[in-house]
Amino acid sequence: MLLETFPPTRQAALKRVSCVRPSDYARSRNAIEGAVTGLSPYITHGLLSLPEVLAGVIAKHSLDVQHKFVFELGWREYFRHVWAFRGDRIFESLREGLLPQAGYSALLPADIRQAATGVPVIDTAVRTLYATGYLHNHARMWLASYVVHVRKVHWRVAADWLYGHLLDGDLASNHLSWQWVAGTGSSKPYLFNADNVARYAPANWHSPGSVIDQSYEALDRLARQPMHRARAEHEAPATDPAPIEPPLLAEPPPELGWTRPDAAAVAGREVWLVHPWNLGDLPSSLPANTVVVGIFLTDFHRAWPWSEQRWRFVASRMAELAALRWQADAADMAAALKGARQVRSVDEAHLAPWLARLAACEAAPKLFPAVDRRCDSFSQWWTRASHGLTSVSDLLAARQAPAW
Repeated sequence: MLLETFPPTRQAALKRVSCVRPSDYARSRNAIEGAVTGLSPYITHGLLSLPEVLAGVIAKHSLDVQHKFVFELGWREYFRHVWAFRGDRIFESLREGLLPQAGYSALLPADIRQAATGVPVIDTAVRTLYATGYLHNHARMWLASYVVHVRKVHWRVAADWLYGHLLDGDLASNHLSWQWVAGTGSSKPYLFNADNVARYAPANWHSPGSVIDQSYEALDRLARQPMHRARAEHEAPATDPAPIEPPLLAEPPPELGWTRPDAAAVAGREVWLVHPWNLGDLPSSLPANTVVVGIFLTDFHRAWPWSEQRWRFVASRMAELAALRWQADAADMAAALKGARQVRSVDEAHLAPWLARLAACEAAPKLFPAVDRRCDSFSQWWTRASHGLTSVSDLLAARQAPAW
């Protein structure tokens, strides 16, 4: 189902750009069946850059810099901005939440993992996640709010779980969004109720009579209750539900054609490394005899396993770009590449601890001018990033282009 919904090709990605309707997006993006773009898997894995997306949209539609569509593109770069300044601190609470950290569970309950909570909006969201590798942003917020504020699960535990199943999982966007919902990365927590679901979701998501069918004042009180009291009043099903959660894999399925690094294949050659976050077209300036090598670093995936759906999405596109596809840890990869004449790639925060040891890395394309001071809110970052820009054309002209 995933590859039918999100074909892992540049053609499919560009087709989605051509179908973007910015006015409809701005009007209906909060609705589960609204005019969302579905571009996030392609942007996350580098099949599309943000400048390409914006340039493609303004080729057909007139946009102002302050348009909601441009504003939402900015959120992705803002999350990367925070990651650049905070580093691994984004995986810890940036501030205290409603309860002390010890007030939240370090385990995600089985009924949540198996879509058996009895709350239709939550169970539908989890089933949709497993089936498609994708969730509407509003559904992600509902799921996160329920898990943290109703079930008292620590946001980091749940963020790690969601990341593993998302096709578009980006550590900065995912984990900082969970912090925003939890109230550890924002000035207040995000809460929702059954009326909100009924307003924005189809009937099968509606949850009347459930724990979320309360006023916001009551839900705020629930969010501030200690864990043991919340459990007593909103106890999960007594029996463990039948497992439906797909496994998360620390390495690609063997039939996808991966091999160990081969030093002889690159000895004395120019090498371009394709990793899971730079799956766009190869640079046109590559010398004709360049060896293109696709890589998966086990150092990363041991810590952050993926669903089989995501492995297949990435592997399918990578096979179009690279005849050689290696899987190994950074030490073995570096040893195999040592004899190459030159190794180049695109910089990527997910691989920051290892990629610079393997290749000379060129900057990935950005949409907004760099902000050189840490911003702790999106509004602060937006003010600085958009300063002096009077049009979308100015924005594209000011972007940081890749070096190739």
